[in-house]
Amino acid sequence: MDNSSSSSSVDPNSGFSSKTKTFHSLRPPLLLPPISSPLSAASYTLSLRHSTEATAFIDSSTDRRISFSDFQQRVVYLASSIQNTLRLSKNDVAFVLSPNSTHIPILYFSLLSLGVVISPANPLSTESELLRQIKLTKPVIAFATSRNFQKLPKLKHPTVLIDSPEFELMMTNTELKFETVEVNQWDLAAIMYSSGTTGEVKGVKLTHRNFIASTANYHAQRRERDSPAVMLYTVPLFHVFGFHYILKSVAVTETVVVMEKFDLKKMLKTVEDFRVTQLVVAPPVVVAMAKGNVTHGYDLSSLEAVGSGGASLGKDVMQAFADKFPKIILFQGYGLTETSGAAFRAATAEEMLRRGSVGRLLANTEAKIVDPDTGIGLPPCEQGELWIKGPTIMQGYIGDPKNTSETLMPGGWLRTGDLCYIDHHGYLFVVDRLKELIKYKGYQVAPAELEQLLQSHPEIVDAAVIPYPDEEAGQLPMAFVVRHPQSTLAKEQVIDFISKQVAPYKKIRRVAFVSSIPKSSSGKILRKELKRIHLPGSKL
Repeated sequence: MDNSSSSSSVDPNSGFSSKTKTFHSLRPPLLLPPISSPLSAASYTLSLRHSTEATAFIDSSTDRRISFSDFQQRVVYLASSIQNTLRLSKNDVAFVLSPNSTHIPILYFSLLSLGVVISPANPLSTESELLRQIKLTKPVIAFATSRNFQKLPKLKHPTVLIDSPEFELMMTNTELKFETVEVNQWDLAAIMYSSGTTGEVKGVKLTHRNFIASTANYHAQRRERDSPAVMLYTVPLFHVFGFHYILKSVAVTETVVVMEKFDLKKMLKTVEDFRVTQLVVAPPVVVAMAKGNVTHGYDLSSLEAVGSGGASLGKDVMQAFADKFPKIILFQGYGLTETSGAAFRAATAEEMLRRGSVGRLLANTEAKIVDPDTGIGLPPCEQGELWIKGPTIMQGYIGDPKNTSETLMPGGWLRTGDLCYIDHHGYLFVVDRLKELIKYKGYQVAPAELEQLLQSHPEIVDAAVIPYPDEEAGQLPMAFVVRHPQSTLAKEQVIDFISKQVAPYKKIRRVAFVSSIPKSSSGKILRKELKRIHLPGSKL
């Protein structure tokens, strides 16, 4: 990424250019396929793998295994069925509502190869939440399961049930011919959902090129092994991290153990039963493993590394983990839906041992630490808002030019809204969030959405929601509620009122009754004031 005019001013240790105030990747540049060449993320990923007989996916509940050759065949058969039977065309949007299963990677690769845009959603979402997402992305078809399809509205095509015998036949039908579709790298591959501070869901537009660049980074830094690594991703496949981890694992020929639903004890038993070598988890799992007795009685000797993402781990938790599991490397990564997954990651043993850091910049990527007040780029070890630029950056938010223009800056820079610093060795440290999103167990919760629901209660005059610090979850949504003078509304009733209307991770976990909500002259809630008054000593 360095150009000739600035490369001479780049510090070889930090990657910082004093001339442009930009941090450059310390990794060797990647030669990506020419942007003009038609290429889908699925085709590119499949071209990288070097084994066909190794096991690609294992269903943890049934021990059913799919080899890479079988996986590729099923992808072609399913794509043929979708093309010939469902008549889906390039640029159609397919809504996917399903828990993790071994069918999901096959479905994703089939849709990508056809140029159909994948729009995966959380199966725990309520009908009203799903309707908002569907209005944004306008899908023509939904792929769902027999347990959740009832929540979906009627679309152009009938809903396809992923857990039905008919879907199994679609993946094994050898009679239909597959017509190759020309997919361009700048075509949309997926629209992933991200919550905003306004409370309205945003549809993040990600291209095939975005995922090609992300996958190429992982492939370039793969480590040669005698046998494939065995991965267990506890992250959902509807999330950008689950989505891009699947592409990465196929590209580097890793075996992925798929768990339908996360359960800590089942996860540990799965590690033992399938000799898992690497786990990817949310921070609360690391806390539970480090501080509890939950791992007692399980054989975790196969485990080489545990990766954590979604929120930063505290140094005390990382130390406790290292003390308890001295042979397991614990590392972190940093990324957003808007960066197609990881933008910084720990890729080498040396990088993984930099405690508290979320790693170094991916290849072909640049970063800035910008002073939020002046807009000026800052040098190493100074805190500011993290901006990122590179081939993994989103196209924008679908149907939302206002948010797009506020997030994507001139020159291709993405504003992350996170307060960070990069040290003298190019390692990123996340300090806090400039945005108001609450991070609950890696999920994003928008305070404004909960505030709007609270204010819809007949006995609530006003309300505000802030993050309450919690060691296990990271942050809990806490509501401050102003009741009507004669109201006898109890805290439990407030919690119950919200829980009926939102997905479980968005629930209000704490409630405090107050006489008023502090606001600015323009009517904006002064959350910092609430934190200062009601959370003494809080650094949130």
